[in-house]
Amino acid sequence: MKRDYYEVLGVGKQASEDEIKKAYRKIAIKYHPDRNPDDKDAEEKFKEAAEAYSVLSDAQKRQQYDQFGFDGLNGMGGFGGFGAGGFSMDDIFSMFGDVFGGRGGFGGFGGFGGGRQRTQYRGSDLRLKVRLTLQEVATGVTKKFKLKKDVTCPHCHGSGAENGSSSETCPTCGGQGYTVRTVRSILGMMQTQSECPTCHGEGTIIKNKCKECRGTGIVKGEEVVEINIPAGVSEGMVVNVPGKGNAGQHNGINGNIQVFVEEEENDTFIRDGQNLLYDLLLDFPTAALGGEVEIPTLGEKKRKIKIESGTQPGKTIRLEDEGLPAVQGYGRGKGDIIVNISVYVPKTLSREEKETLEQLRGSENFQGDANAKRSVFDRVKDYFS
Repeated sequence: MKRDYYEVLGVGKQASEDEIKKAYRKIAIKYHPDRNPDDKDAEEKFKEAAEAYSVLSDAQKRQQYDQFGFDGLNGMGGFGGFGAGGFSMDDIFSMFGDVFGGRGGFGGFGGFGGGRQRTQYRGSDLRLKVRLTLQEVATGVTKKFKLKKDVTCPHCHGSGAENGSSSETCPTCGGQGYTVRTVRSILGMMQTQSECPTCHGEGTIIKNKCKECRGTGIVKGEEVVEINIPAGVSEGMVVNVPGKGNAGQHNGINGNIQVFVEEEENDTFIRDGQNLLYDLLLDFPTAALGGEVEIPTLGEKKRKIKIESGTQPGKTIRLEDEGLPAVQGYGRGKGDIIVNISVYVPKTLSREEKETLEQLRGSENFQGDANAKRSVFDRVKDYFS
């Protein structure tokens, strides 16, 4: 069972970005692998803190988490994957090494960091928008996109070196990926370490660079990507597609694709969460005498419902389980179709129709009572309250 991310970092839900970063840094230093060698428990706590920080340090993911909890992050921008084969320790150092003041070591804490400073590049994320019909929202859909993106260089296979030439140990840092500087302070001699300016944290340099990618290991290219949109998503949600973004330099980690969901308006239904609102316009004889009518659904079938005699405008009928499914396990089952009944009043009448209505005008049954005189507005207000 996962612990609440705020609990993991020991901060409140109103914590600022700076407070979250400081809390993560404190925990990460405490359980850093270099300080706790061969300690599996410390390693898991280190990964747990990194996962929490990956969500709470991102404004968009934090909003999803605050609103929907862990379920809101499933495939929708959550980080996840630590300790479950998704992201390695090197991934954590590559993505959050700046928290320590470098690329994975402790920066200004001196004596820690070892060989963990070596950079592994991560490609940038891509952002897309997708417009979905209500039917696509109901069932989920797979969309194909042809994307222009950074791809692994086919000439050097991502190494950045021409004709398979090997890399050489960086002469500046000796392969460590960082340089150490000793400075005098009021507290005595302090050691600080920073990314190597020559190899940029990689520990190696390429003498004979690839002529196609100029040593980066990536080039501009195109790729057709299939993206699965789960059922039940709504306007403003973000579906995260891991590993399909821009390629990372030198065979690094691929970025992600963030798909922003937009909904098309529907001519038949109005969406209210998982429920769908449908306005049924009855003719007066059916409302007064009763009868049977058909109600459309999201599928091809229609549902027949019985109209009781004397049905008043504003009455609602609920068709259970005909609405939208919960997204990614958030909530349960399906919503309903809520049928709101209105009664049509003709604007023009024939002479015979007018004479008939004049005869009925004085009838006690057509005078109405207090309940019948309640407005449609009041009935709709009762439903939403």
